[in-house]
Amino acid sequence: MSTDALPFHLPEIGEEEIASVVETLRSGWLTTGPKVQKFEQNFARYVGCSHAVAVNSGTAALHVALEAIGIKPGDEVILPTLTFTATAEVVLYLQGKPVLVDCNQATLNLDVADIERKISRRTRAIIPVHIAGHPATCSRFLILRNIMG
Repeated sequence: MSTDALPFHLPEIGEEEIASVVETLRSGWLTTGPKVQKFEQNFARYVGCSHAVAVNSGTAALHVALEAIGIKPGDEVILPTLTFTATAEVVLYLQGKPVLVDCNQATLNLDVADIERKISRRTRAIIPVHIAGHPATCSRFLILRNIMG
């Protein structure tokens, strides 16, 4: 690794993680196997719901989430300007309309004041994106959800 650049993220991968990957590879199950089923069950229990479904990517997770809430053609979905392209792409895939919101200069997360300016009768969802480990301010989003009905 070059010492001239500051990395965005350095993963912490220890012997336990390596052993788990090797165990999975040797099991013959790369998808939907016993480890995935155990993860889904443990995650569902942790968040207090009956079922959970693991998917292969953040893009797939966004797709499933927007399908689950019933995004339809013409529905507006608010999202930040600073995000991966998949955030807007899944909205477009469902024929919704991405509504871009500026980011707060201090946090790089959604600017709540800009969200409030851009909410319309067609707004059906807000996708907050947590940047570089800095969580978006969710309490304000809950208030906006109540305003939207």
